[in-house]
Amino acid sequence: MAFLKKKDKVVVIAGKDKSKRGEVLRTMPEENRAVVSKINIVKKHKKPSQTDPGGVSEVEMPVAISNLMLVCPKCDQPTRAKNDFLSDGKKVRICRKCGEMIV
Repeated sequence: MAFLKKKDKVVVIAGKDKSKRGEVLRTMPEENRAVVSKINIVKKHKKPSQTDPGGVSEVEMPVAISNLMLVCPKCDQPTRAKNDFLSDGKKVRICRKCGEMIV
């Protein structure tokens, strides 16, 4: 399930953050999860140390990849990407709605 890559724009299709958009910060393919900016924010309590004052901070937690959908940069619509090969043999993702290559 490696259809998402770092820096892809995605929209959440299920869960508490449904219909929110963000950018993929990190993928975890072995767990089928991804960390998305400004999505699935939780409060994390940190103990103070000599360098850090501690307190409550907000952190992005991983989201299941099945709850995310890729957004085409050209038509700005959520889409399922289709894989295709260029003439030189390179594999690329293509938007099913507008036919544009997703970089």
